[in-house]
Amino acid sequence: MTAAALTVVLAAAAGGLAGSVLACVPGLHIYNTLALLALAVGACDWAARPDWVIPLSTGLIVAFAVANTIPSVLVAAPDESAFFTVLPGQKLLMSGRGLEAALLTTAGAVAGLAAILLVAAPLAPRVLPAARAILQPHWHWVLWCVIAFLLLSEWPREVVGPGQAGWARFLRNWRSLGAGILTFLLAGLLGFILLYRSPIPPSAAFQNLMPAFVGLFTAPWLLLNTVSRAEAPRQRERPFRVDGISALRGSVAGVLGGGFAAFAPVVTGGVGGFLAGHATAMRDDRAFLISQGASKTVYYVGGLLLFFVPGLRMTRGGGAWLIQGLVSTGSFGDYFMALASIATAGAVSLLLFVPLARGMIRAIHAWGYRRLSACALALVSALVPLLTGWTGLPVMLTAAGIGLIPVLFGARRMNALGVILLPMACNMSGIGPSVARALGLL
Repeated sequence: MTAAALTVVLAAAAGGLAGSVLACVPGLHIYNTLALLALAVGACDWAARPDWVIPLSTGLIVAFAVANTIPSVLVAAPDESAFFTVLPGQKLLMSGRGLEAALLTTAGAVAGLAAILLVAAPLAPRVLPAARAILQPHWHWVLWCVIAFLLLSEWPREVVGPGQAGWARFLRNWRSLGAGILTFLLAGLLGFILLYRSPIPPSAAFQNLMPAFVGLFTAPWLLLNTVSRAEAPRQRERPFRVDGISALRGSVAGVLGGGFAAFAPVVTGGVGGFLAGHATAMRDDRAFLISQGASKTVYYVGGLLLFFVPGLRMTRGGGAWLIQGLVSTGSFGDYFMALASIATAGAVSLLLFVPLARGMIRAIHAWGYRRLSACALALVSALVPLLTGWTGLPVMLTAAGIGLIPVLFGARRMNALGVILLPMACNMSGIGPSVARALGLL
């Protein structure tokens, strides 16, 4: 093995190791870590070398995509791409089978990595540039269709008995529906403010949405964990099996949902998981968890890989945006380097998964949910002003107020993705400036 190849393998393995450990910190997103790495590399120009920046960054993201399942399921502190996993995962957690839920989701991650390395990687340089040219004029109405499906698929959660009708039933059912729509609109308004008149200083513009995402998705759950007196039962390890049909159905649905989220502009991993969930939710919880793991992995890892595809160089997700400021890429050498890094970091993170999950279970039993969640909440609250300045804190608190609405009123937290979906859909349709002027932002 040459010195250059050894550097790539070691950097990717280091990224996989560090990313796996950091992914276990509830509420900590890997893009925050990459932002700190970008600041460190920017402070010493000599360090911006592709042969270690690319594999290290790729390793961090791959490991996060795999290992973030641990806090998402065991502590219920998901990011915007994983909070769908919490629903069936919580059921298994509360029955003492949290490790089983985490392993099922990781089985989907294995399927996602295999689909990227064995199927997508050979076809991407030939197929994706042409696909982008064909789809580019149509993304605006595709995005509006996604928004419509998101809102229309919301369904009343109240169970009423036979014969109950009238305004009482109508208002009771619209309690969750109205909360979901209100969450989407308020999050969209916050997104317009951040896009057109952001309080975040220009020096931290690359983390403009970070306080909003922390407030919308991370802080509410950690806050509720901190004030709640509920504790999960002691977790047990026991063998389990998944039939091949459920595994195949979940894997295919997750890969397709995550692939759509990775390739389409603006669409996040949460939407990919949402689409994958609708393809499997009527089957069984195990297929659902597998689909969520595959969707999340394909979104993070596949979206990053698009940045390295020769002739494409799409920046999908915060990881690609941060890396493009560190190195210039576009050659097949960088593409193969990224693929090797994905394989290396994926192997490292999968080997570390079970020991880290068992360690998290022991930490929960020793510390308890409340103390662990309080520490995580303090950590992410400290990261916000560190990366975005003190003006990021009001943004986070405002977003947390919006994020609490669906939690308290029984609506889907996915509606908080309006923070990015609504303003970008308006901009892609050419009406964004008009809406901003009507809101007094221009």
